[in-house]
Amino acid sequence: MPEKQEQAKQSVLQSAKKWGENPVPPALLATFVFAQHARPFQPLPMIFPPLLLFSTYLNLQGFKIDSAGTTAAISGTYLVLAGRRRVGFMNKFGARGIIRGATMGLCLANLIGGGLAYAFGRRSKEDDERGL
Repeated sequence: MPEKQEQAKQSVLQSAKKWGENPVPPALLATFVFAQHARPFQPLPMIFPPLLLFSTYLNLQGFKIDSAGTTAAISGTYLVLAGRRRVGFMNKFGARGIIRGATMGLCLANLIGGGLAYAFGRRSKEDDERGL
């Protein structure tokens, strides 16, 4: 029985690590952040989409570990800033509230997945894949 629990725990960690190495989550998060803060334009939160798209670019160029760390840091920062905003109870269930909840959930997933990918990534393996 403990073998199956360890196997399940390992697969959850592996899934989270693969999530952190994927280039799609930072691009999706950039889309959500832009959708929330473009209208009316809010300058401080609009710093995050270009940084997240740069993280996606890093990932596509083969720097998966660095991209995961960048994504985790940016997602964590946005999660802290978004968590400080107060939203009324009835506003949580509108279109903006649903997008805000999805954005914060994706931030948390990126924080965990990117942090695991950055912490447990092997640069020697990444360099071999890039041919260095």
